[in-house]
Formats: sequence, C-alpha cells, structure tokens
Amino acid sequence: MMNPLNIGVVGVGHLGSLHAKMLAEIHAAHLSGIYDTDRNRARKCAEELGAHAADSYDDLLGRVDALTIAAPTSAHFDLARIAIEAGKHVFVEKPITETPGEAQKLIDLAKKHGVKIQVGHIERFNPALLALEKYDLQPMFVESHRLAQFNPRGTDVAVVLDLMIHDIDIIVSLVKSPIDKIEANGVAVVSDSVDIANARLQFQNGCVANVTASRISQRKMRKMRLFQRDAYISIDFSDGVAEVFRLVDDAKHSVDTPHTMMLGKIDLGSQKRKIVYEQPEVKDVNALKYELESFIHSVQNDTEPMVTAEDGKRALEVAHAIMEKIRQQKLVM
Repeated sequence: MMNPLNIGVVGVGHLGSLHAKMLAEIHAAHLSGIYDTDRNRARKCAEELGAHAADSYDDLLGRVDALTIAAPTSAHFDLARIAIEAGKHVFVEKPITETPGEAQKLIDLAKKHGVKIQVGHIERFNPALLALEKYDLQPMFVESHRLAQFNPRGTDVAVVLDLMIHDIDIIVSLVKSPIDKIEANGVAVVSDSVDIANARLQFQNGCVANVTASRISQRKMRKMRLFQRDAYISIDFSDGVAEVFRLVDDAKHSVDTPHTMMLGKIDLGSQKRKIVYEQPEVKDVNALKYELESFIHSVQNDTEPMVTAEDGKRALEVAHAIMEKIRQQKLVM
C-alpha cells in the first residue's frame, strides 16, 4: 500500500475550504498544510481539520509533495509557477490562469521539472457525464445552458470564464475537432464584466455548439443536449441525471434492463429499428472528491491527469476567443 500523498491547500475561501475538507477525508492523502493570505481564515480551517496553518507559502511548500490552488484566478500563475519550480505537483482550479500564454508557460515548466498539473474542471466528474462513458458520443449539434442566480462572488471575471468555461471544456473534449468559427454576444448587466453571454462554435467536422451562460437568472440550470446520428442525449448536471434516446437494430437489441424502455419501432424496407429510451445508472460520487482522488492517483501512479493542463489551456483559449468576439460586437454597436 502506498503512503498517503502529502498535500496542501492554497486559498481557503468558499471553494478552497471544500478542497481542504475533501482532502482530509481521502485515505490516499495527508492534509499537510493550509495557507491563505488571511491568516485567521487559514488558522480556523486548519484547526477544524487538524492540519497545519502555514505561516507563509514557503512554509507550506516545505511540507508537501503536491498542492491544490483555489486562490483567485489572478494569483494562479505565480502560485503554480513557484510550486512547480519547487518540484511540487499542482491541482489548480479553473480557469487554469488568466491567459493562454501563462498556461503554456506552466505546461513547459511542468515538463521541465517532471511534475503533474490537473485543472479543476469539475463537471468532467459529474455523475451524469460519467454515466455516459459506455456510449460512443459523437455529437454534431450541442446546446447548453448554464444559468445561475446572481452572487457577488465570482464577478471579478466575465461569466464566460466563471461559468461558460465548464461547458466549453466538455464540448471541446467530446467533439475532438478544431474550431473553425466563433460567433458571440454578451452583456454586462449588474457588474462591470459580462454577466450573460451566448456563443456559437462551429467545428471543422461540421458540429455546431450553441452555448449560453448567465449569472443573473431567476432559477438555476445546468443542462446540455447532444444530437448525433441515431441518438439524442440529455445531461442535467444539477440533478446528476443523463437520458439517452436512440435508434437500435431490432434484431440485435433486447429491451431487458430496468433502465431501458422501448418507445416504438421504425420500419424502413428490410431494416427495422427500435426507438429506445435509457437512463444510464449513475455513480454515487462526490464530484469534487472524485477529481481530487484522480489527481492523487495520477501523482502516485505516474499517469496522465484526467483533465490536463493542455485541456485547461484549450478551454481558456476558446473562452478568450469568445470574449474577444463580444468585445468586437460592442465596438460596432
């Protein structure tokens, strides 16, 4: 059995405190330290979890082999750079950095120092998405809506980086084709940055994705719909539920599971197919805990993280391209 990975947390605000709590529960990890520029906050969190409250960032780095960074995005690059140069593995919350250029520098540094970087795109670990692992997903049209009620926390960045980047990451990872064209628009309603945005992504393979994100909605919504040859897939990230409607060969497919229902048949000449509804069984997992466990596993077993720094950079590049399109749209209005 491997020894627990000595790991620390940088930044214990709302999200960082959840990181610390999850790490304290993971058997493969030892929460070796917590650091926050707010010393009282760090001390309180450390006392609750039986961890060390580091006096400085250097103090924390001297106690750990890896760390998670849940500080404001503006601090991600410098914190990660210092840690990587000290030979520490890094889990950094999304977005990976403020700019793609900074992300590339971290990628180069990690290769030089032989350490891992995983990016906190937590929706990759959502039970609804994990339930679709057995399906061959090749979407040709995607529609996603990520709507949230207004919360001052997070308004330091545009909604594209705050919310939409989750769906950008998922869509790009599923489509696996370069983006050919981007159209976008957005409006700053209650903050100084864009609060609601819509983007249309056209991929070289012909897929089109229509992506909407808002943080001024009356009700919450985190849904994505995928349309592909012979199938329609609905994903509800809030409820952790996926639904699949697909056409299957009548002779080869039997409807005999509790999660499957036949809705009808289509007869086209000699080819007979069933319309099948399936609600894939979901894993009972905590997405944040699961992604932290996957990071620890990649470090201990020297495997590629499930969400790499390259993935984080790619999502960030698309997000920046969307924001640039919004900026250009404003200039011509």
